[in-house]
Amino acid sequence: MNKQTILQKLIPNGWDTLEFQFFRQGVDIFWIRENSPQIALLKYQAGASVPRHKHIGLETILVLEGDQVDDNGTALTGDLVVNPAGTEHAVKSETGCIVLIQWEKPVEFV
Repeated sequence: MNKQTILQKLIPNGWDTLEFQFFRQGVDIFWIRENSPQIALLKYQAGASVPRHKHIGLETILVLEGDQVDDNGTALTGDLVVNPAGTEHAVKSETGCIVLIQWEKPVEFV
């Protein structure tokens, strides 16, 4: 059974009140939806990175705070990044960031 999820006042309450978990070195995750499509907040520490990977399905990223850099340039607060299936990139954040991310399918590290 599909059920609507509403996270009320998520942004006004600030990021510090959310219980982020370890995702990978320098990157923590707050799961909104763990089933497909997966939806989460990622919190990058300054200088953190995610190695090169290929998208098996659509990935959509909304930068909520800070900067996120990949092969195509820098996405800043308010920028939307859409990575179609078949695309590859490595990701890092120079200053740290918080992004809302949606994955249609898990990525494949290359």
